[in-house]
Amino acid sequence: MAGTEPTTRTQAQRSALSDSRLVNAAIRLIVERGTEKTTLRALGEAAGYSRGLAGYRFGSKQGLFEFVMHAVGEQWLEQLSHATRGVNGIEAMRAAVQAHCDLCCSNAAPVRAFYILWMGAVSPGSETSDVVTNIDQRRQHDVAQWVFEANADASQSHTDAVAALFSATIIGIVYHWLANPDNQDAVKAQHDQLIQTMAQLMQPGKQS
Repeated sequence: MAGTEPTTRTQAQRSALSDSRLVNAAIRLIVERGTEKTTLRALGEAAGYSRGLAGYRFGSKQGLFEFVMHAVGEQWLEQLSHATRGVNGIEAMRAAVQAHCDLCCSNAAPVRAFYILWMGAVSPGSETSDVVTNIDQRRQHDVAQWVFEANADASQSHTDAVAALFSATIIGIVYHWLANPDNQDAVKAQHDQLIQTMAQLMQPGKQS
């Protein structure tokens, strides 16, 4: 019939669709059951596929968790890039913190799953620790750039200290949010305080 859409997908399209379904199912399982009970068998069933496909695609639970972190992390980086486009220095910092606050207050399952995996990455032998390290280093690099844009005379030690403090504070806020997801007022207040602290530390003339 003229005007109808083709129903046959390419192999690449089928792979992308199965990846999307598997990741979405994994996110639901992680949020609802935790990482211990998120198995490849349960994942295959939740996504409408076999356990074999999940095992073939990710190799192991840790391979799955790493894939989920990459997928959600890339989405966040796109949002962060959009939020900070056209601004720099303290304004970029404000935009980034506000975007992160909005993300937490949305209580979206992908965000919760991402940070649940993040917290678990400190466990001995965790294969997602390298993913967390890379994301954290990228975040600190961005913050250091914003500090330099706001205060070009700041010493390297001051810039590094501000970036490290920002990263540590964000993770502290996230931990509080994961434990108290319904207390949005506290989450917003903590993000606001972070912006105020960073604004003070990024002022010209501030040095460690």
